[in-house]
Amino acid sequence: MATAGPLPRTDPEVAPMPNHRFSPVSEEEPCCNLSKKAKIFLAILCVLFVLTTIAVVVGVLWGRLVPKPKEWDGNGTTPNFPEIVLGRCYIYTKILRPELSHKDCRKIGKAFMDAFLYKDPCSSTEQDYLPLLELTHQTVPCNKTLFWSKSSELAHQYTRVRQEMFTLENTLLGYIADGLKWCGDADTSEINYGSCPKMGEQCNDTVFVFWNTVSKRFAENACGVVQVVLNGSISNSFNKNSTFGRVEIYNLRPEKVPTLQAWVMHDIGDSSVSCSSSSINDLKLILSNRNIKFTCHDNYRPIKFLQCVKNPEHSSCSSLI
Repeated sequence: MATAGPLPRTDPEVAPMPNHRFSPVSEEEPCCNLSKKAKIFLAILCVLFVLTTIAVVVGVLWGRLVPKPKEWDGNGTTPNFPEIVLGRCYIYTKILRPELSHKDCRKIGKAFMDAFLYKDPCSSTEQDYLPLLELTHQTVPCNKTLFWSKSSELAHQYTRVRQEMFTLENTLLGYIADGLKWCGDADTSEINYGSCPKMGEQCNDTVFVFWNTVSKRFAENACGVVQVVLNGSISNSFNKNSTFGRVEIYNLRPEKVPTLQAWVMHDIGDSSVSCSSSSINDLKLILSNRNIKFTCHDNYRPIKFLQCVKNPEHSSCSSLI
């Protein structure tokens, strides 16, 4: 029996060394193998990031630099002022007075904004509104001009019935601005919706200057016999400090307006007579010095009818029926 030889020694298996070859990366080859589209995309992202950062910084700085409009004691500009101006212009020129449909409402709206934006409301002048007046120029027929003082509601009730008659508010520009308020600020192009000066109180503000300017032009353009509705139920039916007393009567042209007729209206039930009052005599004297004839009527019958429509049962109205 043959004797077995010694068992061979069993060593653990050793993995053969891989044959790696190390070499430096070439400086001309990128470490990342990006496609051309990927590179463009990354470049765009970088540009957008930079622009966004700049925009944010500029926005923050701009917010700090833009001055706030000055604060006043009165209410601010009527909300949606530009839209109201444009809308009223279209209503007037396309519906109420289509003979004025050729007027350019967009130019009119821009001229209105230009008159007060970027300006201190207490530094407004008549010249600011002249471009607007030229764009809205309108001829009122002779003998059809109606002024009023402390009697706005009654005067406009009358012109709604007698549509051939014109108060200032029945003209294009008066219709657009009636009842609105507006102002800007010297340091910004923004409309001041927060506050504005109280009209004619804190200063001769832009609204006060506007109405003086358009009232002056309205009177200058009047011709023929003109009328004024005055309030006979107050102590001074003719007020020298009213727009009519300060502006309009002094801008009537005697060569164009031979006569002014005053219709002094009293509240229903008020039987006082005002045509002989001292304030009416003051009006008569002013017109006489300007060579304009003056006539006066207490409770002008056609307007009295309008008062009685609201008070048909009053005893003073029974004699009119």
